[in-house]
Amino acid sequence: MKTFYKIILLTFLISCINTTFAQQNKLLSGQQPQLSIDNSGIIRMVYGEDDKIYCASSKDNGQSFPDIQLVATVKDMHLGMSRGPQLASSKNYSMIAAIDKKGSVHIFKLSHATGKWMQTGLANDITNSAPEGLMNIAADNNDNFFAVWLDTRADKKNKICFAKTTSQGHTWTANKMAYISPDKTVCECCKPSIAVNGSKVFIQFRNWLNGSRDLYLLSSDNGGNTFNQPVKLGNGTWKLKGCPMDGGGLVVSEKNEVTTVWRREDKIYYSKPGEPEIEIATGRNCSISNPRQPVITWQQGDNLKIKDVNKGDILEAGKGAFLKSISTKDNKIFCAWETDGHIAFARM
Repeated sequence: MKTFYKIILLTFLISCINTTFAQQNKLLSGQQPQLSIDNSGIIRMVYGEDDKIYCASSKDNGQSFPDIQLVATVKDMHLGMSRGPQLASSKNYSMIAAIDKKGSVHIFKLSHATGKWMQTGLANDITNSAPEGLMNIAADNNDNFFAVWLDTRADKKNKICFAKTTSQGHTWTANKMAYISPDKTVCECCKPSIAVNGSKVFIQFRNWLNGSRDLYLLSSDNGGNTFNQPVKLGNGTWKLKGCPMDGGGLVVSEKNEVTTVWRREDKIYYSKPGEPEIEIATGRNCSISNPRQPVITWQQGDNLKIKDVNKGDILEAGKGAFLKSISTKDNKIFCAWETDGHIAFARM
């Protein structure tokens, strides 16, 4: 009888493992995957390998990626620890931004009609102004793209710099300092994030005020022409002399509801502007996707966790680092991450 129960228990555990790691696959070697999905449901995954940028595409909701393109080679490209090529998709175009170690923000644009990538120049109007290599991009539904990065122009101190495209992504506006810390610099090693809905633009960044490294939210009501005063996220604070290298993430819904995820000390928090933060788990390197039904990912040791905010279950994608997720057209969670020098992905 004991043997029978052991067999039943083993069968149950195996079934749970198969469910948790469903359809796990590996691509070629690479680091720092970033995800997007366009209006037709095509999932794109960009990642780096040394100085090379690759983009893999899936037309079957992330079940396979038969089309992997070498987009470009950026000499001395930043790659690792949240640094690397960034990706956003709109109606007719997708865009990649990548920063070299001198601090130039290189831009590449994909035409969905032709399937061809082309380099369109630099986003920063002063070369070598983004040496930290930390940035993020977003897109609206009308082929307008928006970028935020840490910028050190003028005084060698990190500021929150913003720019957006004109002419369907062919050119960029003059760079704007969306925020300059009164304590001279924002947190130097935490990646800022950006989300857009229509004329609303939201930027999340880790500030450095009075010795505290807390997350703040910038907002614009006019497409980034001007920004409101930043609002601190959460009620607690984090006094810290070093940099946590963990910038969190945010999403905005069609109703302009902003939801954020971020780390304070060793805890992951979920919060909305003006509301108390909600502790999710112990961990680091968190991100968020799907504004209608937010999905949070984070790292706990080398175990990669996924949680639908509206559900109680916490799933485990696998082992590795820098887990990202996106919701597919067939209502699955697609996720990708680094593991053993490769990019792994799964549908859950």
